[in-house]
Amino acid sequence: MTTFNDMEDNLRKFMIDEQSDAHNIKSVNIAKYNNMKIWMDPSKYSQPHFIVRITISEAVFSLADCTKINGGLGFEERLVIKWFGRMGVKNKLKELWSSADRGGK
Repeated sequence: MTTFNDMEDNLRKFMIDEQSDAHNIKSVNIAKYNNMKIWMDPSKYSQPHFIVRITISEAVFSLADCTKINGGLGFEERLVIKWFGRMGVKNKLKELWSSADRGGK
């Protein structure tokens, strides 16, 4: 079973790879993503969702189509949306939602 840590690692790698082309590799702040957190809070948001925190910024996204429900991540929002569209990501997040919905996290 996929864990939240697996998804955090997957998103972290995706964000760094997306920003690390030959022209701006030196300007990517990799450390910024070290404490990235992904979780779900069914007690706060009843609709299926996932929450991403990067440093002090946080946003809540719908599991249906990755529309933003609350918060903001600045330019990283577009990277989260692009990552969400990758094969398997949505299904893995839905598995985690099923687990979180039953009280597990």
